Amino acid sequence: MRFLEESIVKVGVEVSNAYEAIEAAGNLLAEDALIEESYIEAMKNAYKENGAYFVLAPHIAIPHARPEDGVKEASVSLVQLKNPVEFGHSFNDPVRLVFGLGASSSDEHLTLLRKLTMLLNDSVNVEKLINATTYEEIKKIVEMER
Repeated sequence: MRFLEESIVKVGVEVSNAYEAIEAAGNLLAEDALIEESYIEAMKNAYKENGAYFVLAPHIAIPHARPEDGVKEASVSLVQLKNPVEFGHSFNDPVRLVFGLGASSSDEHLTLLRKLTMLLNDSVNVEKLINATTYEEIKKIVEMER
């Protein structure tokens, strides 16, 4: 299980729309061979078909797809956006933090969501993640919640 490790976290990413944000989060997972390229397309299709259901809290999106869409290893990436992006959520837009979630079973899905919830339930952590300028800053926030 890979959770917000340096190779799957990127700070200050510039995108112009929600699809590019989803792709950026997915690309980090694909580059580390944690998902197949097809999983990125499945995440974008889920957004296209179902809307911004994964914008779960103010500033936070957690795009994902089904395990059979190409998950190789349970993992969570993070793309911290330089500029906020609208996903179309009536309450939680604009998004600054995009967590790409890949789980190969429902148990892994719940485990990863539990870890993310512990991290993101604290609004101070969310603010620190939004304002971080380096991976080291993000790593400290993540380690404090373990």
